[in-house]
Amino acid sequence: MEVPADSEVIPASDKLLIPGLINAHTHSHYTLVKGCSASWSLEMHLNAGSWMSAERTREDLYLGALLGATEMLRHGCTACYDMVAELPLPSPAGMAAVTRAYEDSGMRAVISPMLADRTFWQAIPGLIEALPENMRSAVDQVRTSPYEVSLEACRGLLENWPQATDQIKFGIAPTIPLFCSDDFLVGCRNLADEFDVGMHTHLAESKVQAVSGLKRYNTSLTAHLDKLGFLGPQLTAAHGVWLDNDDLLRLSDHGVSVAHNPGSNMRLGNGLAAVAPMLDAGINVGIGTDTSTCSDHLNMFEATRLASLVSRAQTPDYDRWLSSGNVLSMATLGGARALGLESCGQLTPGYKADIVFIDLNHIHYLPLNDVLNQLVFCENGEAVDAVMVGGRMVVEKGVVTTVDYEQLKNKVRAAVDRLRETTAERRRELDALEPIVGAFCLGLAKTPHHVHRYIDSP
Repeated sequence: MEVPADSEVIPASDKLLIPGLINAHTHSHYTLVKGCSASWSLEMHLNAGSWMSAERTREDLYLGALLGATEMLRHGCTACYDMVAELPLPSPAGMAAVTRAYEDSGMRAVISPMLADRTFWQAIPGLIEALPENMRSAVDQVRTSPYEVSLEACRGLLENWPQATDQIKFGIAPTIPLFCSDDFLVGCRNLADEFDVGMHTHLAESKVQAVSGLKRYNTSLTAHLDKLGFLGPQLTAAHGVWLDNDDLLRLSDHGVSVAHNPGSNMRLGNGLAAVAPMLDAGINVGIGTDTSTCSDHLNMFEATRLASLVSRAQTPDYDRWLSSGNVLSMATLGGARALGLESCGQLTPGYKADIVFIDLNHIHYLPLNDVLNQLVFCENGEAVDAVMVGGRMVVEKGVVTTVDYEQLKNKVRAAVDRLRETTAERRRELDALEPIVGAFCLGLAKTPHHVHRYIDSP
């Protein structure tokens, strides 16, 4: 292969070169509320969602995405699937702000507006009725847009999206099946088919969702989506903790990808996803960090290590454990397929030059005995020396060169100070609901179910 005479030579002695890691599931709008989640279950987190994502300006959306991109690039992640919320509706200006953040950082992204036509409290059968009447006003004031309005907003974005580039792609994200009417889900599928874009959703993330799906549809969430014709190779389903064997066959038959989020699943008490059976079924699996409020970081090395360790906590049968090779493939090529990024995820001629340079002089690799095992089990991102995306260096000597970190830091702090003040009253109202929501949903989580994903399950 001939090298152009004007090519830049990049010294890489004592460096390990790997494909850029790909984050198959995150939410940039939550990076500004990092650390706010305490001992919250998923449902308590969702109860707080309308203050955590409230009052966002377009500049806030930009800062959240840029902050997340900076953290991911610093730790060797070159692309992500961003399910981003803009309230009350995704707008061209809002999505352009998120796009600009990824373009400024140099990172690849699939940007998917998070959509729903039911609120969290409407989505869980019986929850509103369980709230004291004098406290229902806190949820009554939350309104979702009619699904026709949301679909029209997405159509406008898809028709006029100027950033459909090699770096930035657009998708549609009906957030959780229970949060969406059937007409809305079908409408999202039709739009995705018409414009040939990806779809992203949370599927069977918690036992509460699994049990609520049975209550609402008299079948599993996956089977219901199958009846709607929602499943297909354009869909990436995040989490997939509470799937049974029939669900896995449906996902496999339709070519659906799964984004495995081991850190978030444990942080929110959702249980341990059975990933080995997914791989056995031929399902493409990527790895995600989820967002800063429910895994506290966007470090794909940590998520990748946890993916292997979780498999070891589920069975003593070491033949069923996810190996270093398994999880690294999931974190690169599996993620690329989940995002619909062709020619990413491998260091192969014809693929994009998304490359992470690992310093082999770092203590993680002293001594160097098994580079694959040490990459998965020892690395935490500290040894990332440089990162290239599409042939362009965006991290050098461990510093993200595309972002003025001091300026970002000051702007983020100012935005968060403002948001704390503007969301304080709303936060107090929802904090008062938290123990009631938590207790009600804990009761659902204790409902007998044929799928077991907790360590203490029989």
